[in-house]
Amino acid sequence: MPPRELPARRPERAPTHPGAILREDVLPALRITVTRFAGYLGVTRQQVHRVLAEQSAVSPDMAWRLGKLLGNGPDLWIRMQEAYDLWHARQRLGKELDRIPTLEPVQ
Repeated sequence: MPPRELPARRPERAPTHPGAILREDVLPALRITVTRFAGYLGVTRQQVHRVLAEQSAVSPDMAWRLGKLLGNGPDLWIRMQEAYDLWHARQRLGKELDRIPTLEPVQ
């Protein structure tokens, strides 16, 4: 049985990086500075800036911090990062991945 791929409504479009959600939606809605946001999270401004600039992934530690601070738990943040990473990995692998066969178990 072939591995199940994640369903996508628009597979040609990359999932949104969680940093973009934070930058475009969360921080403006909270009317909070990056400095204050980083302070609440217990991380440096630079760490937050790297995520907001989509230069760093949301790590499990950061997912927990965000989930606690924003009240929505870590799963949302880690799933967004996972979807983003998987989509980009598929794009990078391209035809190389297409050449890998899918093996069937011997009955």
